[in-house]
Amino acid sequence: MAALIATTAMAEASTWTGKASYYTPKSRTASGGRVGHLTAAHRTLPFGTKLRVTNLKNHRSTVVTVNDRGPFIKSRIIDVSGGAADALGFRSAGVAQVKVELVSR
Repeated sequence: MAALIATTAMAEASTWTGKASYYTPKSRTASGGRVGHLTAAHRTLPFGTKLRVTNLKNHRSTVVTVNDRGPFIKSRIIDVSGGAADALGFRSAGVAQVKVELVSR
């Protein structure tokens, strides 16, 4: 029951702060598409949702489109494509503290 409440609260929020990681292309995403230059994986948001992701260390931001499910590591709130990690300046680090804001569903 607590997990359902937490998932519902997260789905209703419009801003989240936490850890992001990046992932590299694989054959297909959960939406049936491919990992793109500025795409992301999120556990619950609908495919096609646009999110502004801001690296809290260097304040660089980019808008990504959700087209996959994940991340599968509980301490992370989003996985972004390698291109998005480059735009955010954390690819070499692998993980960054980010703010994620809902742009559109």
